[in-house]
Amino acid sequence: MRNLWIIASREFRHYFISPIAYALATMLYLILGGIFFINIYYGLQTGQINPDGRMVIGPMVTILLFATPAITMRLLADEYRMGTMELLLTAPVRDWELVIGKWLGAFGFLFVVLALTWIYPLLLHRMTSPGIDQGTLLAAYLGLALAVGAMLAIGVFISTLFRSSVAAFFVALGVMLALWIIGGLSSGAGTGAQLAGWLSFVDHYYNNFYRGVLDLGDAVYFLSLTALALFLGAQVVQARRWR
Repeated sequence: MRNLWIIASREFRHYFISPIAYALATMLYLILGGIFFINIYYGLQTGQINPDGRMVIGPMVTILLFATPAITMRLLADEYRMGTMELLLTAPVRDWELVIGKWLGAFGFLFVVLALTWIYPLLLHRMTSPGIDQGTLLAAYLGLALAVGAMLAIGVFISTLFRSSVAAFFVALGVMLALWIIGGLSSGAGTGAQLAGWLSFVDHYYNNFYRGVLDLGDAVYFLSLTALALFLGAQVVQARRWR
């Protein structure tokens, strides 16, 4: 476990010196700030501000769908490209420790980024009376954290498959978009529609978490997807170790 935390802390610190990470965080805050300002501006013009703290969460999910592949694309692909993976594989580090450590570092960075977005709901809470529904907001953020964990795990898994971080980015983005778009097939009837609904990121987040409903099935979906992606990533690293 000590190796896992060493890897996680190393990756976490690396994000705070990475220009890509700063660029993504800046872009996220600028877009959310613009959306928040526009909503407040029109609310003041009409004399009624909608006391819904989720006004920034909806677009944030879409932004993170594109941002998480950029966060994870270099995690293991760069290790292969620079030849440092051979050193890691000969070190006393288990495959799962390497994969989960990389994921934890990325998750820790995005957790800090997401935590700072609470400033928008807090400002809205102060500007409205009686304030925003804190329970709904908390459920939406909890679901968002689970969804981000799953997206990062997929990105880490894809990163184990490539030496090129650019290739890892586009493949991870394609997988996430597929899990996003497949929700459009869940509106019909039959086994196919049920399967599409079960696989859909959209259905599992917006149908319950975003509405303030904590559903165990949705949490299990995101946690299972995270565990599966990390397991597959560890298997790929193990296969490369013995190649």
